[in-house]
Amino acid sequence: MVNEEKSLNFLEEIVEEDIHTGKHGGRVLTRFPPEPNGYLHIGHAKSIVLNFGLAQKYGGKTNLRFDDTNPVTEETEYVESIKNDIKWLGFQWAEELYTSDYFDTLYGYAVKLIEKGLAYVDDSTSEEIAASKGTPTESGKPTPYRDRSTEENLRLFEAMRDGKYPDGAKVLRAKIDLANPNMHLRDPLLYRIKHAHHHRTGNNWCIYPMYDFAHGQSDSIEQITHSVCTLEFVPHRPLYDWLIEQLEIFPSRQYEFARLNLNYTVMSKRKLLQLVNERYVESWDDPRMPTISGLRRRGYTPASIRNFCERIGVAKRENIIDVGLLEFCIREDLNKTAWRRMAVLDPIKLIITNYPEDNQEILVGENNPEVEGGEGERDIPFSRELWIEREDFMEIPPKKFFRLAPGLMVRLKHAYIVKCEDFVKDTAGNVTEVHCVYIPESKSGEDTSGIKVKGTIHWVSVPHAKTVEVRLYDRLFNVENPAADENFKTTINPDSLQIIENAYIEPDLLNAVPGKGYQFIRKGYFTLDTKSTPENPVFNRTVTLRDTWAKESQKD
Repeated sequence: MVNEEKSLNFLEEIVEEDIHTGKHGGRVLTRFPPEPNGYLHIGHAKSIVLNFGLAQKYGGKTNLRFDDTNPVTEETEYVESIKNDIKWLGFQWAEELYTSDYFDTLYGYAVKLIEKGLAYVDDSTSEEIAASKGTPTESGKPTPYRDRSTEENLRLFEAMRDGKYPDGAKVLRAKIDLANPNMHLRDPLLYRIKHAHHHRTGNNWCIYPMYDFAHGQSDSIEQITHSVCTLEFVPHRPLYDWLIEQLEIFPSRQYEFARLNLNYTVMSKRKLLQLVNERYVESWDDPRMPTISGLRRRGYTPASIRNFCERIGVAKRENIIDVGLLEFCIREDLNKTAWRRMAVLDPIKLIITNYPEDNQEILVGENNPEVEGGEGERDIPFSRELWIEREDFMEIPPKKFFRLAPGLMVRLKHAYIVKCEDFVKDTAGNVTEVHCVYIPESKSGEDTSGIKVKGTIHWVSVPHAKTVEVRLYDRLFNVENPAADENFKTTINPDSLQIIENAYIEPDLLNAVPGKGYQFIRKGYFTLDTKSTPENPVFNRTVTLRDTWAKESQKD
């Protein structure tokens, strides 16, 4: 069950020790507890892979629990998107649960704290409460409501539940220690009033538990054995433990790891929502977004994201991961799985002057030469007139230019060797046609010409070419840490999306489906956009063939 060749991370060491000592009966039950107030991003993917992966490795289970305690920001749309993302990543939860399932139980827990003299209703404003907590170097001071009687607190809390007070009029606070060095223990809020429609409970409640109150208690109700959180929750752990101890409930335990910080992007849901609402991006699933749905639409695979999360590992210290590693993981995966196809993005016409005008033939190409057997073959139509990339011809080439120029020869991929003899320009001086002759004996797979050439270029037959839109996506921000800039939107990369309205593809690409990766030979990895239509096919670039960004950055 345990891979001894690979060192354990600190969480695996904890789980193995707990199993060895028989803690929780050797049981392992984790949970993934997203708040349904936005779409999941690549940082959540790390948490998903970690929580589900731990349980899988040690024969346990993982619950999906929606932390739906703030009705103002939560929507069923987000719930469904989260479930879809987790399934797409390749995981299945044991139980689908909601913190709102426990509202009655949590209310009972709050009553128990009041009865024990450990919670009270406070009428102070949020500003007054913040001021009463003091500072990290100065103790807090009690508000006038801290010493209310148990009976009064019970009556007021029930009245809060019954909707007798407006939002912000009262809160329920734990009664702990206003002099504690940990500010989270200075009488933290447990409940607040919110007269808002809840996506599951409707208008049944007008008071809602705070995250710090609902989190640990929900873990306890489900008997979670290992509650894995990110490092920002380290100061919250003493309150997590205090509440469980005072309520005398199942002792779930919180463990913290470093969250994923990725350069050239932002991970804050608030900032991502700004990008969507202010139309800097098309939607939550815009392929430039770090959301899982955005990555999926761009052409990332579940395997590449899981591999990325496993490569960065689990640490106790925050660091910033280079997005280049994520791009490496998708290149590595697509190199093995993507079918090869030809597409011309910036076309000029090549005419083979000695090829019969009325002749056409069908050539054959492997789908994936990286795989034994090639995963089958496809037919490629060939004719006298071809589209080639403009960059593959130069009127006056530099040394070591192994593509087309007057007098130079190249091989057409899967086809013949051709020699450039002439070219045509328009009135603006732009090359519009390249005239070549072909060597009939040089057909790929049957070459008896004896001619050796150093360059191979791709092409698409003009009469068979299909016109599509191609979107070239790049990093959304120009700076490594856009989140550090208060005006982060000013650092958006103006070239993060380039649209080519009339690219030419070989006809087999009309059979493409969203989610399937294709390598446009020499151009990059692409996938059919999920919002593409038969009338307007759209292909998204997933990633370039090489890390061109790093090279451009070095020039700067």
